[in-house]
Amino acid sequence: MMADLFNAPHKESDEAATGTGTVGSSEAILLAGLAFKRKWQNKRKAEGKPYDRPNIVTGANVQVCWEKFARYFEVELKEVKVTEDYYVMDPVKAVELEDENTICVAAILGSTYNGEFEDVKLLNDLSLEKNKQTGWDTPIHVDAASGGFIAPFLYPELEWDFRLPLVKSINVSGHKYGLVYAGVGWIIWRSKEDLAEDLIFHMNYLGADQPTFTLNFSKGSSQIIAQYYQLIRQGFEGYRNIMENCHNNAMVLKAGLEKTERFKILSKDIGVPVVAFSLKDRSHYDEYMVSEHLRRFGWIVPAYSMPEDAKHVALLRVVIREDFSRTLAERLVLDITHVLKELDKLPLPSVSPNGGDDQVCINGGIWKHEHFGGEKEIF
Repeated sequence: MMADLFNAPHKESDEAATGTGTVGSSEAILLAGLAFKRKWQNKRKAEGKPYDRPNIVTGANVQVCWEKFARYFEVELKEVKVTEDYYVMDPVKAVELEDENTICVAAILGSTYNGEFEDVKLLNDLSLEKNKQTGWDTPIHVDAASGGFIAPFLYPELEWDFRLPLVKSINVSGHKYGLVYAGVGWIIWRSKEDLAEDLIFHMNYLGADQPTFTLNFSKGSSQIIAQYYQLIRQGFEGYRNIMENCHNNAMVLKAGLEKTERFKILSKDIGVPVVAFSLKDRSHYDEYMVSEHLRRFGWIVPAYSMPEDAKHVALLRVVIREDFSRTLAERLVLDITHVLKELDKLPLPSVSPNGGDDQVCINGGIWKHEHFGGEKEIF
């Protein structure tokens, strides 16, 4: 079912998709990375070439689990730096970083920072051309943790999945937009040939052959059952209706924020139903202070900064889920407007000589807000 959702080759063809359930997308990404590394190593060994310096190409906006993979499994991480007004991986720059030791290029369908989809189609086309010129076979992995349950229903014509020949594996989180409670993810490979057989273990002590490829061992099956139930109960139409509603509510929130004329919208209309925005004028107060004041109204709206090379850009982000109604979107706009009016009445702050960048003086007192720096959200 998951393979069909991502347009994997049919079982009747030469390629037959395979995959496994995981504990969220983090484990899925670690398994995908291991599969790419092992396949690259096996190929290099067969060719009599060195296989001790693998690398992976990603954008600087990747989720922290990609950094974990690189560090834990000794793979060089080559990051494409983001720039102001372009907060995702540039496919042109990504392909420039590829070399004979690149085990894969990782594209994100729904950036953690602003929900934006990266251009997987362009990355595929550019990589195909480079592979043709160099004789390499650099593949692509799509981290669709958030977007994997969005794009098939809202943007079915968007080519990002197994319709592209270089996309060899895709991960998705069931507990984001898969409508399942936390703790389930999925990793799908285009074909069995993309998953090295020596990574799979076989057990028969439960009465039959049981292949397994996981990092996590004992775990319950409740999330797997819940995902199956949702897929059966909601069906394609049900998921599409829910995702359309999420998108529409995101547009209501975006329109309300734009109407204040106080914010710059950093998210895209096509992407995960996320509204990311920053203040146009930060001379009086910043996004961290807005976030702190919103807590008094019951809202937890994270404030954080973009990755390196765009770290000076701070933003707020609202993720629209299936239970976030139009009424809540309108209420949030009203509460944000109220907070702005309150902050407008405060005297202009000055940086505390003892506090550093995260403390400002207001009426002789110290206002301290937390900076999240370049840390990435953990799911």
